[in-house]
Amino acid sequence: MGFVHEFNTVCKFKIDKELDDLLEYGRTAMNKQGFRVYPTGQKVIAYTPDNRAIAIVRITASIAEINFQGEEVTKVEMELVRRLTDEESRVLTALAEEMYFGEKA
Repeated sequence: MGFVHEFNTVCKFKIDKELDDLLEYGRTAMNKQGFRVYPTGQKVIAYTPDNRAIAIVRITASIAEINFQGEEVTKVEMELVRRLTDEESRVLTALAEEMYFGEKA
């Protein structure tokens, strides 16, 4: 427990419905476990549940709280800036695998 001080520069969706809402409506909210800092106004890369880069999004709100079950959670609201091209997706997916999602040292 406790506040984790990190600025998240990627948004990895764990739930397909949240990602589908983003792509269909241009906006969504993503719920994460733990306290996290997502800088409001910043553009970040959005990743699918299988770690594939899919879009550029702008963070519009980041709300960290303790819910009624006593869990630390963060709700991140975002809007779609644009979908990535196939080439951009391929390059960013490969980089993210090495930098974020790959084997931990």
